[in-house]
Amino acid sequence: MANRKIIRIDENLCNGCGVCVPSCAEGAIRIIDGKARLVSDKLCDGLGACLGECPEGALIIEEREADEFEEELVEHVKAKASEEVRGEPAACACPGARVMQFDDGTPAPNDEDVRRSELRQWPVQLHLVPTTAPYFKGADVLLAADCVAFAVGDFHKDHLRGKALAIACPKLDQGEDVYVQKLTALIDDARINTLTVMIMEVPCCGGLVRMAQAAQGSAKRKIPVKRLVVGLKGDILADDWI
Repeated sequence: MANRKIIRIDENLCNGCGVCVPSCAEGAIRIIDGKARLVSDKLCDGLGACLGECPEGALIIEEREADEFEEELVEHVKAKASEEVRGEPAACACPGARVMQFDDGTPAPNDEDVRRSELRQWPVQLHLVPTTAPYFKGADVLLAADCVAFAVGDFHKDHLRGKALAIACPKLDQGEDVYVQKLTALIDDARINTLTVMIMEVPCCGGLVRMAQAAQGSAKRKIPVKRLVVGLKGDILADDWI
């Protein structure tokens, strides 16, 4: 260990928005228990590329005793993230993450009392979905915050129908940098048609929109991106293209 410059995160100022995560190219920052955390001194080079991204000013550079920066460890972390982006299964992959597409084209029943699910695929969690899945090819994609479907009564009928789905929580999920990479891959490699980001009105949900914008900015292709903001009682507060 040696005295060197390294990032410090003020937990009292951090609101868990996750904006700092994709700005750390080394993968040293994660959202854990609703707060940004420095997961390892060895992953932080101390250059402070993440400082200007924090809207709360919770990140600073300090000089203290810390483990030396290990570039080899950074490359290992990046390689693991790339595997997640490509959807390569882990050695002990969960059977529930198996890719399935089950839209059989059967028309929805006419009975108004029967509400058919509009989900066409599995899995749906953004960490689990492979960007190479056939249901993403040329699709209109709905990226929804985890809470949205519980707030919107007709989520399936009004918003999910005809779309491929990915869900995420920008406050509680870890690996937001992987999320940005995956969204970029969906735009460039899966060549999705449109991306609709559906979030709740609470401030932390805005991180999902920022991730989509970061992916749009780094992608080679440009696609229409829509933002839908849902009120706590399920009403649509904003519906605009960004």
